[in-house]
Amino acid sequence: MVSLFIKSLNLGLGEFWKVATSPIALSAYNVTFLTALIASIINGFMGTILAWILVRYDFPGRKLVDALIDIPFALPTSVAGLVLTTIYSPNGWLGQLFAPLGIKIAYTRLGVFVAMLFISLPFVVRTLQPVLGELEPEVEEAAASLGANSRQIFWRVIFPPLLPPILTGVALGFSRAVGEFGSIVIIASNMPFVDLIAPVLVFQKLEQYDYTGATIIGAILLLTSLFFLLIINLLQQWGRRYAN
Repeated sequence: MVSLFIKSLNLGLGEFWKVATSPIALSAYNVTFLTALIASIINGFMGTILAWILVRYDFPGRKLVDALIDIPFALPTSVAGLVLTTIYSPNGWLGQLFAPLGIKIAYTRLGVFVAMLFISLPFVVRTLQPVLGELEPEVEEAAASLGANSRQIFWRVIFPPLLPPILTGVALGFSRAVGEFGSIVIIASNMPFVDLIAPVLVFQKLEQYDYTGATIIGAILLLTSLFFLLIINLLQQWGRRYAN
């Protein structure tokens, strides 16, 4: 990390700031961070529902569904991008359903969003499942015996201990989406000011032998990742204090 920052500051703070805030870089940050944030927030809701179903309900095929959650971890990112592009292209299984509505997914920013949804979902589910499994049903039964309805039981008894792991999963998913390259470089058109993300911008600068520019953009991504790692650690400490 020190080497990365030293390399990026070789041109001085003024040049560092100029490259880091260039129009194409700002556009890449917008696509990367905003899309990753929206995807991680949605996965915060969807991952919570999935984890709840997998822990609280027993149904045929539950173990299979539980195993499928880990596919984004096991699947090479380039293969994931190829599969998503095939499915969501205008002639794909799902893409052809949206094409008549004028909605194009593959090779657009919407495709970047779909890829980020896919790769970041498991973080929320896997972070939340152990906490859900440790919740004691006796506490919920006690609340019900004291006159609490199902809504009050959820928001006052169940949800508070779930909030830290949900936020942790969202932060982990966001960090993973920000650094994603393999799947997005295939499903996106990678056009500047359209759907170009920061990791792909780094790759493009390397192809142009602009090593300093690539290092500066990489340093910005590293600083962002470190920031969210700090948030994750704070959330984990908060969760431990709540449990105690």
